Amino acid sequence: MPKLKTKSSAKKRFKLTGTGKIKRKHAFKSHILTKKSKKRKLKLTHTGLVHKHDTASVKQMLNLK
Repeated sequence: MPKLKTKSSAKKRFKLTGTGKIKRKHAFKSHILTKKSKKRKLKLTHTGLVHKHDTASVKQMLNLK
């Protein structure tokens, strides 16, 4: 069986933590920032984790078991 390629889009967007969870960045922090509050922009800066219902599909895109 041939090797499976990793999805390039997923490779750029997700990272694995040491415990096997998947880190992600928040959306809505790229443009039109003037109307968003400082507090909201600060919270969007920090990374989050992928929800447990979505981890299977993200791992499939990253070719993880």
